[in-house]
Amino acid sequence: MARVYSNRLSEYSHENGGRVLLLFLLFLLALYELGTAGFPAFVVICTLPLIVLYVYVAFKWRMFTFWTLVIVNYFLQMKDVILPIPISLPNEMLQMILLAIAIIDARQSPHFERTMNVMLLALVIWCSFCTLQLLNDTCDLGIDIEAWYTGARLIAFQILYTFLIFSIYISSPEVLIKYLKLWAVLSLFSVFWVWKQQNYGFTEAENLWIQTRGRSTHILNAGTLIRYFSTFSDAANYGCNAAAATVAFILFGITSKIKWERIFFLLTGILIFWGMFASGTRTGIFCVGAGFIVYIFLSKSIKIAVPFSIVFLICTCLLVFTDIGNGNQQIRRMRSAFNKDDASMNVRDINKAAIRKYINDAPWGIGLGMGYNVPANNKYAKLATIPPDSEYVYIWIRTGPIGITLFVITTLIMFAGACYIVLFRLKSRSLMGIGAGFCCAFVSIQLGGYANQVLMQFPNCMIFYGGLSIVYILPFIEPEWIKYEERRLAEQEEKKRLKLEKKLASRV
Repeated sequence: MARVYSNRLSEYSHENGGRVLLLFLLFLLALYELGTAGFPAFVVICTLPLIVLYVYVAFKWRMFTFWTLVIVNYFLQMKDVILPIPISLPNEMLQMILLAIAIIDARQSPHFERTMNVMLLALVIWCSFCTLQLLNDTCDLGIDIEAWYTGARLIAFQILYTFLIFSIYISSPEVLIKYLKLWAVLSLFSVFWVWKQQNYGFTEAENLWIQTRGRSTHILNAGTLIRYFSTFSDAANYGCNAAAATVAFILFGITSKIKWERIFFLLTGILIFWGMFASGTRTGIFCVGAGFIVYIFLSKSIKIAVPFSIVFLICTCLLVFTDIGNGNQQIRRMRSAFNKDDASMNVRDINKAAIRKYINDAPWGIGLGMGYNVPANNKYAKLATIPPDSEYVYIWIRTGPIGITLFVITTLIMFAGACYIVLFRLKSRSLMGIGAGFCCAFVSIQLGGYANQVLMQFPNCMIFYGGLSIVYILPFIEPEWIKYEERRLAEQEEKKRLKLEKKLASRV
């Protein structure tokens, strides 16, 4: 019996010796890292075999990787998600895997021609400027490649990665509809999580955060008003995301020709709008309004423009000039957004005035990645540590007047190109509705980024820059879309006919 066991062990070692040896070496390396670098490095080494397995799965089922990226991106900021690695690393790894697959698979599925457009040109200009920022040594600290890449990835490279991935992988009407539905489900989960926070309380991690770092901004009016943040980093991040998503899904809903999808998207938009109010993010009101105003111009329809304008004016007047709904604290907080004497707005104006004094001596900004690593005795220490309160102010500080001007110009170019496609290149009304929804949501989140530091936060950057990227590929899939929609409409009519026949038969 011992000889048989010995032979089997010898045979297994002969066939799998290389893999066994590799795993044994990885185990020794993990123990070494645990003793020298600590637990996070130990975890990274232990997960390497899983990473290799996932890379294999990713190459075999590439769309699985894309959907994984969409889901992971959405939940990275959730308080209960604690990672022993930088929070951006899972996103970036999945993005790199998807881009590698696309390059390797270019001959079989050539979609790179779809990326040759105005948005790519604008992103190349912006990313090139941010690359040159590596040489920016305004703070006299020398060149720090790690700090530079952290900053450049945040405000530039992640947009480029998102553009390439969405342009390549949203390759058909079926994939586009699946993406819209997945985004809707994720948004509805965030609405559910707000409801859960209101009615069943916070998780341990959420409660720890809101009682410490988030207490001054999320527990207001002597504890009687709580700003709910759902699965996001904070209430401002969630509120601005919800405002832009509200605009998108309502527009998807009113332009869809498929009945159940129209109901689903409209209901999703309404529920997300409720979640926005629960966040107490006053900027959200302006984000929603700006998105719908843009749609009045993109709709190219008097029948749509007039009702939208009337409803928008009525809602604005009710909020600004009446006290309707003042019994609700969230509505009272939203109404305070129109108060010019609001204390928080005054603090932001004071901060901007202080920034303006220093930034005049730094036309290229203090440099990407500069923050608390700038010594207190440095001339630009105040600029590096002052709360920016807004994504645009953050970019202004890091890249200077030159950088923020270039960012605004490239953003306008990307947006104008997408609007041109919706207005003049698309013929399908429902596809125009999807394109308009993404364009209007993009305006909403940009306004949110002007008022809060949310534009480049997870999951906003990938959702809304990815949405704008989709607009650019709509002309490529429009012929397929028309056939796809005609087939689904025919199926819808057939179901309606059979239902009517069954109803008539039951009366006999």
